Amino acid sequence: MKTLLTKTKLADAAEIIKRGGLVAVPTETVYGLAGNGLDVDAVEKIYEVKGRPAIKPLSLMVPGEKAIGLYCRNVPEAACTLAKKFWPGPLTIVLRSRAIVPDIVRAGGDTVGLRCPDHPKTLKLLRAAGVPFAAPSANPSGEPSPKNAGQVMAYFDGKIDAVIDGGECGLGRESTIIDMSAKPYRILRQGALPAENIADELVRRMKIIGITGGTGSGKTTALKCLEKRGALVIDCDAVYHELLERDAELVDEMESSFPGTVQGGKLDRRALGELVFADAAALERLNAITHRHISRRVDDMLRSWAMEGGTAAAIDAVALAESGMAERCSAVIGVTAGREKRIKRIITRDGISREYAEKRIDAQPSDEYYRSVCTIMLVNDSGEKQFKKQCEALFMEVLK
Repeated sequence: MKTLLTKTKLADAAEIIKRGGLVAVPTETVYGLAGNGLDVDAVEKIYEVKGRPAIKPLSLMVPGEKAIGLYCRNVPEAACTLAKKFWPGPLTIVLRSRAIVPDIVRAGGDTVGLRCPDHPKTLKLLRAAGVPFAAPSANPSGEPSPKNAGQVMAYFDGKIDAVIDGGECGLGRESTIIDMSAKPYRILRQGALPAENIADELVRRMKIIGITGGTGSGKTTALKCLEKRGALVIDCDAVYHELLERDAELVDEMESSFPGTVQGGKLDRRALGELVFADAAALERLNAITHRHISRRVDDMLRSWAMEGGTAAAIDAVALAESGMAERCSAVIGVTAGREKRIKRIITRDGISREYAEKRIDAQPSDEYYRSVCTIMLVNDSGEKQFKKQCEALFMEVLK
């Protein structure tokens, strides 16, 4: 067999693919060994030429997001979100396969990986051939993946029909593979696209509701209503407590900034409160430290929830706006209640004195401030049952 090496004969290469031949194609990651992914005989040739174990499934190259529905079923919206963002690009999405995809491609399983390569010649070839390409890396199994046409020829000259010379691969690393056939979604191979970028894009499609307001205003009741509707609830005060137990960097910053408030590696919150509630500059310094650490942890929690398949979350923070976390939210809801009502709740809930409860309230922003930074206000001026109904009606709207 004479292997055609060409930069321009894409129509000839498309005909080779359609009649069951093999063509090495360039992508932004590495060169792929492509054959008609719906042709069992062509796929068998790929396994044979590569020396690839039959138990290892193949992915399919497709020309774009619209092809997902042709070859996959039960496709989650999150998969389409990732395809819109990262295709063409180094991301392979594994989904439930339709019967049209041959068993040999799936290695006997019921899933198939799809990828849209970011290279103009291969995209043009995909459209010209009109079929998906089964296209693992164009190297014998166990050998380094090729990054240019010369390396492919060194491997397969005389063994395959053609090589499309598309120049040097820009990334030189395989695509990242994410399995979205079931929840939680899983990164099967970390490749050229960072997993964090994938999770961040899933977070961006999520409905994130910010809940803020003074302590004792009734935010917990509102959050329980959101939780019942399937939202992940992130209590930033609980996150702060967790970080104080396990984040040595945070505790070290506290000790350095507020001497005497850390004893034996543990923060004395009462001692810290006595210090910062009476000193505006000290409170501002404390907020700068805690906001940075809490925001970082909240981002991690949102990414994890997105990879679980979560579509809604709520962030509960008194300083939602000041910390910058309000920017993550599609709606910011402020909860207010009368001062005396709040004082009684705090005393009962936290077992503290009235004087200390009043200090905590006075150190927090006023209701006027929350009205200025929130998009929606919930006024907790009735009984708990009525307030719950008010919350449920509101969240039915904002989570649509």
